[in-house]
Amino acid sequence: MPEFRWNPLLDTWTMVATNRQNRPHLPKDYCPFCPSQNKALPKYEVMMYENDFPVMSLEKNKAQRQKNKDKEIFKNAEAVGKCEVILYSPDHNKKLYQLNDAHVLKIVELWSERFKELRQDKRIKYIFEFENRGEEVGVTMPHPHGQLYAYSFIPSKIREELNNSKKYFQTNGTNLFADLNKAEKKHKQRIVYENKSFLAYIPYFTDYPFGVFIVNKKLKGNITQFTLQEKKDLAETLKKITAGFDKIYDRPFPYIMSLHQTPVNEKKYADAEKYYAFHIEFYPPLRAKDKIKWYAGSEMGAGAAANPLDVDECAELLRNLII
Repeated sequence: MPEFRWNPLLDTWTMVATNRQNRPHLPKDYCPFCPSQNKALPKYEVMMYENDFPVMSLEKNKAQRQKNKDKEIFKNAEAVGKCEVILYSPDHNKKLYQLNDAHVLKIVELWSERFKELRQDKRIKYIFEFENRGEEVGVTMPHPHGQLYAYSFIPSKIREELNNSKKYFQTNGTNLFADLNKAEKKHKQRIVYENKSFLAYIPYFTDYPFGVFIVNKKLKGNITQFTLQEKKDLAETLKKITAGFDKIYDRPFPYIMSLHQTPVNEKKYADAEKYYAFHIEFYPPLRAKDKIKWYAGSEMGAGAAANPLDVDECAELLRNLII
């Protein structure tokens, strides 16, 4: 039974979900996301699919309490939240960038629709859309899809970004993402793609060699605030970046793609749009065609990141591959 367990060292919750042990792992003869194989699926272009192995639920599901006196140490709570799968295409072998512009726009629209729907539940504090691509980042189902987790708390990395962005705003009087965009535009060398609404670059500070950021130019807080043109521009940017990735080493390029947005239903961050902005962060683990940049001892154990490649050189390579 899923539950949250409090980590007092890191001031956050750990999600415990033993039901996820039963997930299928890269099945060879069956795909639950293919309508031709799963007769329960309707015909679709893009679709929200309820996660079969969720780590959270909006249903009443009381966590079992620790039967001891150390309640300040062994704190737990109901695993309140929602886990969804965002199916990109019924075609099992399609890559994101192989879908036409109108199709990718439908993915963006679905992200926006799910955000609007889930924020209506006042228990939800953060809505996180993401995609894991490739076995190197732990993908267990190769069908083109992403996921959405709606948390009843603010995850620690997002909270750290929010707090540091607010601190920057209070110190400098400007939005950190506006200043990042301005600085990268001035430097030019790390810009990999740009259109009217979005700027894509590999930040000066990233710990991943090809760790692209996609930042909206008008610094809107979440995807529901985008105009139709901005959504089209986002779809175009995603196609350009992911197509470029596959050309870097002439092989399917694994990555984690995460959409970072302003929280919902959270008084502490009600003013987040002053200092934070919608952006997408990519975490691609390859440092060569057949070499992984492992998040190992220093990174995982101490939280001290290291980048093995020069991001200016990586940006130049990727930029030249994007048409």
